[in-house]
Amino acid sequence: MRPATQALGYAATRVAGVALVGLLLGALLRRPWGGAALALGAYLLWSLAMLYRVEWWLQHRSVAEPPEARGVWGTVISLIARLHRRKRFHKERFVQLMRQLQLSTAALPNGVVILNAQREIVWFNRMAARLLGLRHAVDVGVRIENLLREPQFGRYLEKGDYANPVVVRRSSPPDSYLSVQLVAYGDGQQLLLAADVSRQMRLEAVRRDFVANASHELRSPLTVISGYLETLAQDPGLDPEFATPIAEMRRQAERMTAIVRDLLELSRLEETDERAGGEPLDVAGLMALLRRDVLARPVHPREVRLRIDSDAALVGKESEIHSAFANLVDNAAKYTPPDGSIEMHWWSDFEGGHFAVSDTGIGIPAEHLPRLTERFYRVDPGRSRVTGGSGLGLAIVKHVLQRHGAELEIASTVGKGSTFTCHFPPERVLAGQGERLSG
Repeated sequence: MRPATQALGYAATRVAGVALVGLLLGALLRRPWGGAALALGAYLLWSLAMLYRVEWWLQHRSVAEPPEARGVWGTVISLIARLHRRKRFHKERFVQLMRQLQLSTAALPNGVVILNAQREIVWFNRMAARLLGLRHAVDVGVRIENLLREPQFGRYLEKGDYANPVVVRRSSPPDSYLSVQLVAYGDGQQLLLAADVSRQMRLEAVRRDFVANASHELRSPLTVISGYLETLAQDPGLDPEFATPIAEMRRQAERMTAIVRDLLELSRLEETDERAGGEPLDVAGLMALLRRDVLARPVHPREVRLRIDSDAALVGKESEIHSAFANLVDNAAKYTPPDGSIEMHWWSDFEGGHFAVSDTGIGIPAEHLPRLTERFYRVDPGRSRVTGGSGLGLAIVKHVLQRHGAELEIASTVGKGSTFTCHFPPERVLAGQGERLSG
């Protein structure tokens, strides 16, 4: 039987006993009902006194001991005392966990900010206060975008894609950079993780300057070398024994020239992260031009198809879009055998414009796909040397697409071929009547 049922039965028995005693005492005085009423009234006064003692104990339970009682009141006091002990245990455990959380987050090298569903600051650790200049007294409850006002962070919030962090350049202190990322958790809440990447960005800037300067310095001597080699190759009096070495030197000089050209193009694209402007481009005409370039190669795939499912124009910088599309087509032509095929596809829908290059080439293993857009990354270095690849083409494609707010999607199956798709946002696409898809 449950304790509450036992206590209720005990209380009913006790009331009945009190009433019976009152009846007996009242019978001796020839007033049995008066005796019962008097006994029950005394019992009621005792119950009210116990109620007052319990109420006083509940108000002072942190310093007072529970009153002694039996029956229903004893059961009630016992249950309340048990709940109080359980609550105090969980409270102490929660306090310990919070203390450990604060100590652990304080030791983190990165800043951590807890945001609610409205992106208002709920809590932050010491590193976040130092990196973001936050103050507990005034910044808790303030929206994070009102405190972190850098344009890069604003665009990051507008885009809504938090899979990768964004690098934010701070005005104070000068030349300082933060890597910031939002991580969703709970019911609409978010964690903002911040890290100081100023040293990495300075090293990256030094590397970019070195590559750009070295490329500029190499361009002139390579031009001279290529000129002399071309003159020697056309000399009718050249000893036949030197024809093959000179032809190989010319090929390598052309390869070096192509690498320098790609490095200069990549350096130019990396100088700014601003969105590119531009004019409407005739995508169908550009695709036809790229097809002619492929068919003009000494060795090319047997079939180069064009699939144009939209007459929409693409808004962008022509030289950059041409460079990106040409690199994708060039890669497909290099790694597709002569009996294979290439298809260029352009279409548009409510999500924007899409340009895809598909081939029936050797394909790319899945483990290499995430790193394909890294500069100088090659799936097969030996084969790249044979085909003349620089390892910079897809890096250029990535930067061009970033400047146009677009994304690159790569799908590939080893032995069957690959498909590289550029997804442009609706605001970059003009419908047939010159209206943007975004309205």
